[in-house]
Parts: sequence; C-alpha cells; structure tokens
Amino acid sequence: MQPPIRRLTPDDAPAYRALRLRALSEHPQAFTSDWEDASARPPSESRARLASALVSFWGAFDESGALVGMVGLECAARAKERHKGVVVAMYVAREAAGRGLGRELLRALMAHATDIGLTDLVLTVTEGNAPAIHLYREAGFIAFGTEPRAIVVNGRAHAKVHMHRMLSP
Repeated sequence: MQPPIRRLTPDDAPAYRALRLRALSEHPQAFTSDWEDASARPPSESRARLASALVSFWGAFDESGALVGMVGLECAARAKERHKGVVVAMYVAREAAGRGLGRELLRALMAHATDIGLTDLVLTVTEGNAPAIHLYREAGFIAFGTEPRAIVVNGRAHAKVHMHRMLSP
C-alpha cells in the first residue's frame, strides 16, 4: 500500500522540522541550508514557512502516519518570474527509500504547480548525487548547467547541477 502524499499544513510543523533537521544532518552536501543554522532557529519558523503563500510543501507518510519524505515548491514574488517555481528540500528518509515516494512527491508538486498556472520548474542538485539526478531526469527535468563550487561543506566544495522542466508548451 502506497503511503499517502499530501500537502503539509502548519500543524505538520513539528514533524516537518524534525525531518528537515535529519535531512540536513545526514546529507549536508545535498542542501544549501545547514543543520547548525536551521537547528538554532525557533520552531515557530517552521510553522510560518508551512503557512506561507509563496512556499508549499508536500509530505510522504508511512503506514504509522510518520512523515518520511518531503519536497517544497517556492514561487517567485517578482512579476517577471511568476511563471516558474523552484523545487526545494527534496528528501526521503533512508528507511522509506525505494518505494517510489520521491517520484510521488514530485508528481504532487508538479500537479499543484500546473494548477496554479506555473509553466516552468527549476531546481539544483549536488553533482554526483546519481539517484537524485536520475529521479529528476525521470520526471522530465533537463540539466542546463553546472555551478562549480556552489556550496562548501566542511571545507570541501561541491558543484550544483541546474535543471529545468517545462510544464506546458
């Protein structure tokens, strides 16, 4: 049975914050945010982020109701960029991997993006993260460039691959 995928609400803030901190801790090279900064922020910021009009998050829940995956969509505030959204914070917990949750989270996000009139999605993924790059390619994203030294984690630079997907012609 496929665990449910649904949009997160401010009531999901404690579970979202815990999963976000876990993701940042386990895979620091995969995110531009870092655990130290995120863990120092008050829990109320997670609630506010889930209530934002410009950011939407979807969660994947296991059979017990625990949040085991997430992905976010940031919409642009500037008029000239309102046609596109940025896919952020994709993460599926290790114990829930291999069930297609990443694919389902992206499908939910893309359906919402289409419903609200977005025509383009962009994202970045750390170079060398083959499973994530494969997932995004499978979802129709195309790499259009690589930013060298996009982030530095523990003194080591990591490049970010920029990807794009058109939602409508």
